[in-house]
Amino acid sequence: MLRCGLYITTEGQTGENVEVWRCGNDLFYMKRNVLFVHSWQRSKSEIKNQEIRNLKSQMNNPFLAGAAQTDITPPLGTIINGEMVAFYAHTIHDPLYSKALVLQNGRITLAIVMVDICAMDKDFISEVKKEITALAGIPAENVLIAATHTHYAGSILDLLGGPCDLPYRKSLGKKIARSVTEAVKKLQPAKIGFAAVDVPEHVVCRRYYMKSGYKAVNPVTGTLDIIKTNPAGGEAFIDRRASEVDPQLSAIAIQSTDGKWISLLANYSMHYVGDCANGTVTADYFGVFARHITAKLGGDENFVAMLSNGTSGEANIWDFLQPDRYPKEDHQKKEIIGSDLAGKLYEALKNIEWQTDPSLSASFKYITLGVRKPSAAEVEAAKKIVAQTDYRLINPDAEAMVRIYAREQVFLNEYPDTIEFPVQALKIGDITIGALGGEFFAETGLALKEKIGTDKYFTITMANGYIGYVPPAHEIEKGGYETWRCRTSHIEENGEDIVRNALSEMAGWGKGIRRKV
Repeated sequence: MLRCGLYITTEGQTGENVEVWRCGNDLFYMKRNVLFVHSWQRSKSEIKNQEIRNLKSQMNNPFLAGAAQTDITPPLGTIINGEMVAFYAHTIHDPLYSKALVLQNGRITLAIVMVDICAMDKDFISEVKKEITALAGIPAENVLIAATHTHYAGSILDLLGGPCDLPYRKSLGKKIARSVTEAVKKLQPAKIGFAAVDVPEHVVCRRYYMKSGYKAVNPVTGTLDIIKTNPAGGEAFIDRRASEVDPQLSAIAIQSTDGKWISLLANYSMHYVGDCANGTVTADYFGVFARHITAKLGGDENFVAMLSNGTSGEANIWDFLQPDRYPKEDHQKKEIIGSDLAGKLYEALKNIEWQTDPSLSASFKYITLGVRKPSAAEVEAAKKIVAQTDYRLINPDAEAMVRIYAREQVFLNEYPDTIEFPVQALKIGDITIGALGGEFFAETGLALKEKIGTDKYFTITMANGYIGYVPPAHEIEKGGYETWRCRTSHIEENGEDIVRNALSEMAGWGKGIRRKV
């Protein structure tokens, strides 16, 4: 092999000379005529004898893992999104993080990043991936970046009435990239396993069929919906829940080969808890879970625990049939839920089966989806409403919904007729992770688990981009908040079916477009 770039000779503990050199972002070393490779981007002065010994350990254990996190807590005054109007950060309850897990086997490296934020758009994430590739040498298609979907974090894109906070957007990307580069520095021989347990008691369908006499008004069309989402004040009219949720709490767990905890990536299909005042900064139950599972596992300061958002588009814990299930004081509900999830997963982890040499692969592509747009007449009617509204003073009550969604029709009219939607599948040994750039119903996640045909699978949503809700076609027909046409719910009626089929094919074991990278 042609030697190029950095060349070092280092004495190992055994007294053997190990030749190490660098080509691009790859660090190579040769021992006894066997070539080993490790993706690294370090200067000569930064490469220490211990790191050379870590590289040499690939000879016996080629699977490596590393994890790290960076603080991304926004300053007070930052715009918070996820609601119908803008709020500003006035209280920081707990810190927010970008958390990265990097896996490597031979020349293949995967990175999974969970960010404590409501949503991140495709263009923003694409730029972050470019920086990760430049700094760490990991191909963009091998990187999964997703939002937890806490509604109490900084805003980096316009969502309904919550605008983008540009200074926070500009600062966030480098912090996310740094979490990945720090995880790369911590790569070490590792083992990985999968665990899952059903936890149905903390997740409910928030969409309801209502009894006769209740009027579920659609603020976009002015007609009546069949379904009402979160029927506050209409509890007496509830007939039944509209669909089944996914109760499974799944996780991949990573330890060093000597049994020290490195990271854990869990997945649960519940929207968020939201049990505090708007303007509070908190990682919600995702952060509570991470804190409690870390304590139960005895993880040290280098352990990184993550909880990703599954297919929770219509699932939350605001139970209108049993409203007194949890205490009503600020932050108490999330504390109970996060702690309980950690406890149940801790028990499931006791039966884990470890893999020490899993193969790694990634598939990524954009698929084209049509956009639901208003008619010319609807746009003109919306413009008249917008012209008569002072959105600085608007109170997000039922009457204001017509004004809020009129503004959405004006903006949506400027959208292209089609959009490019990110779909990704990662394989880690016999474990499969799907990633979708929007909010999907539990029906989608449950169907994917069945079609992909493995019990070691989960879907991470709000991943690699964000286009809002992608409900199944029959749910769009029924109406409800998640289906109201706007910038956060605008994909064509058959869009969910197209996405579901694309991901199941990419993640399938026997066929499809899955490829090694």
